[in-house]
Amino acid sequence: MTFSLHPADRVELSDAVDYYEACEPGLGYEFLEEVYAAIARALQYPDGWSQLSHRTRRCLTQRFPYGVIYQRDNDHVRILAVAHSHPRPGYWLSRSAGGEPPSG
Repeated sequence: MTFSLHPADRVELSDAVDYYEACEPGLGYEFLEEVYAAIARALQYPDGWSQLSHRTRRCLTQRFPYGVIYQRDNDHVRILAVAHSHPRPGYWLSRSAGGEPPSG
């Protein structure tokens, strides 16, 4: 299974790493490890995480209030966002094919 990051993810991820690194040296690296562990879990069990809509799912990090929001297309996982779980819920919707709203 392969994956790709939405271009905006790289900026968001870098900003979050910088934030945590400013809080405590080394914490930014730990955050990044957690994000990649969540991506690995999403790749291993792509249908096993919280469903946000018909095609969109979220795999949470374990230590930080972030989730990897993604869509699966056959053997490829397209990561729409590495999103903080509190501010601006749904800001990533325009990155989804068809702007699919969350179910619920």
